[in-house]
Amino acid sequence: MADFLNRDPRNPQFWDERFEKNFTPWDKGNVPAELKAFMQARLQITSQVTQQTLNTLIPGCGNGYEAAFLAQAGWPVVAIDFSPAAVRSAQAAIGEWGKHVIEADFFVYTPTQPLGLIYERAFFCALPPAMRADIVKRWAALLPTGALLAGYFFFDDAPDASIKGPPFTVHSAAFRELMSPYFDLLEERAVSDSIPVFAGKEKWQVWRRL
Repeated sequence: MADFLNRDPRNPQFWDERFEKNFTPWDKGNVPAELKAFMQARLQITSQVTQQTLNTLIPGCGNGYEAAFLAQAGWPVVAIDFSPAAVRSAQAAIGEWGKHVIEADFFVYTPTQPLGLIYERAFFCALPPAMRADIVKRWAALLPTGALLAGYFFFDDAPDASIKGPPFTVHSAAFRELMSPYFDLLEERAVSDSIPVFAGKEKWQVWRRL
């Protein structure tokens, strides 16, 4: 860590340095189980003829494995990152599916089509706590009524929980308070295949835009 010049995760250069030096301890290296289960559940409740894919946005996409997974399944998906090095890394990692990854700032990016899903994976916890309300408001602004926010959230309800990061933990009650004006929680479960940095503190959640 002493080799890193930038210590502000709000700055793209913070992430550029880490991707350029291949320091990505948050990178699972594949598609996590709960996303696969989410996709399978949608296939089970709809026929192959009537299945509705969800126009999906993946903010802070890292190496983009989930973007490739969804694209291969026929879902319209755009994965964004404001770090040029992260975008290059993702495009290299997922090959032909790299066309779904673009450089963009989540707070100003505007989708070309209405979204049905925002997928969350280590984006909310990557940015400082002072930005949490802005992230939630942006989720709400991007998603129309009935659309979904689904993914992984990094919680710590211990009284002495550390506020150091990234990744930054959040108290589950504080997160629900942030979300409640805009979203309804549909689903929550423990995560079966967390990587060490998130182990024991990660939940899969699905929220619906009010």
